[in-house]
Amino acid sequence: MSDHYYTNKPQTESKPRHWTFKLLGHTFSFETDAGVFSKNEVDFGSRVLIDTFEMPEIDGAVFDVGCGYGPIGLSIAKANPERTIFMMDINERAVALSQKNAQVNGVQNVRIFVSDGLSTVDNDAKAAAILTNPPIRAGKDTIFRFYDGAYDKLVTSGELWIVIQKKQGAPSTISYLEEKFLEVDVVEKKKGYWIIRAKK
Repeated sequence: MSDHYYTNKPQTESKPRHWTFKLLGHTFSFETDAGVFSKNEVDFGSRVLIDTFEMPEIDGAVFDVGCGYGPIGLSIAKANPERTIFMMDINERAVALSQKNAQVNGVQNVRIFVSDGLSTVDNDAKAAAILTNPPIRAGKDTIFRFYDGAYDKLVTSGELWIVIQKKQGAPSTISYLEEKFLEVDVVEKKKGYWIIRAKK
């Protein structure tokens, strides 16, 4: 596999960058780096997912699968201090950045760790909601494995929230989810990006 953001140990030379971005009413200071997804700004798809997401009215943690340097998980955590947010990524550089960004921005209700999909999540850990901006370049098999893992980790009535471009597989994602989940809805469409919510 070529060296890109869906890589355990990026070989790309480190070139850290720092910038600020406002999410859910909070201004965050982010450090990003080469070899990490969308290193120059919070990508549009993630912003639409963050703005569209609604917390389910059930107890439980929230998982951010493929967290990158942390914009989705950290903004959800900051806005919902009563919830624990599990943030995970296969990319060790991304996970280190998420941990640093959590500390810099004073976000403490997070657990951040390296994981290929949900493979290293504790067996007894369950989620009320799982959010993902899936790694399209990793291929459909990897992404569908994300969805399978999410289904297994959600509590009953828990929700999987996905942002994906129509041209990059939103219709096939919906078809796949409808085979497993109780309800599947497209809750937002912006500039070719679809926000899909699947309820267990």
